[in-house]
Amino acid sequence: MDLNTVFVIASQETKINIRNKWTLIFAAVFGGLALAISYFGLVTAGVVGLEGFTRTAASLLNLVLYVIPMVALTMGTLTFTGERGSNELLFSQPVTRSEILVGRLLGLFLSIVTSTFLGFGLAGFVIAARMGADGLWPYLAFVALALLLALVFLVLGTMVALLAGNRTKAFGLSLFVWFFFVLFYDLLVIGLAFLLRERTANLFVFLSLFGNPVDMVRVSSLLALSGATIFGAAGAALLKFLGGATTAHLALLAGLFAWTFGSTLICVLLLRKQDV
Repeated sequence: MDLNTVFVIASQETKINIRNKWTLIFAAVFGGLALAISYFGLVTAGVVGLEGFTRTAASLLNLVLYVIPMVALTMGTLTFTGERGSNELLFSQPVTRSEILVGRLLGLFLSIVTSTFLGFGLAGFVIAARMGADGLWPYLAFVALALLLALVFLVLGTMVALLAGNRTKAFGLSLFVWFFFVLFYDLLVIGLAFLLRERTANLFVFLSLFGNPVDMVRVSSLLALSGATIFGAAGAALLKFLGGATTAHLALLAGLFAWTFGSTLICVLLLRKQDV
């Protein structure tokens, strides 16, 4: 694989997506929501005003787990079910399909990084100016985990697009993937765990954590934000089996990277078999 070719394709893809108004809209909306959540996060407790970095990140967690996978899936699906003419022109160039795939994925990811940094950065700048920099590093770790989640679902969206073949079917499958991982997976795990004996159920819950990128990011984020008491049965099982937060973080990161590389490899194999 020629890295120079990959970077050229990635650069072009990034420019196209950054010029797209939806990228800027996503950055503005995400930044506005981050500020709003930071300001009104404790309104139920009778407190209104900006929170610090740690409380803001904890309040943003559910928003990230719902919105980021949907945005990444949509971008992957749109890009790889685009106009046939533009795709034929790209594939007719003297580059391999692997270079095209990796280049376009990298370009898409860089555009998501840009919009996410703009959104989180706007909120972070205001919070730092008003509340100080306490909790900045956990906040940055949370942003990094959000980007890693976006990368996983970007590749999953690409896989869905390559499997579906047409845009309508691809969007239907993407919606199913989002629904399954974000909403249905945990209910399925809990239901199956009730059918097992306690020791087997604990092992099952621990292993099931690595079957869902959303759960891995949720648990890792709460660990980074010192929320080990509230991340549920899967997180408790993780610490029980691995024996500490550092080992748990490493295992979760390894799981997320495994999802990314494994899904990318499947995309490469699918693209090589397609008649473009």
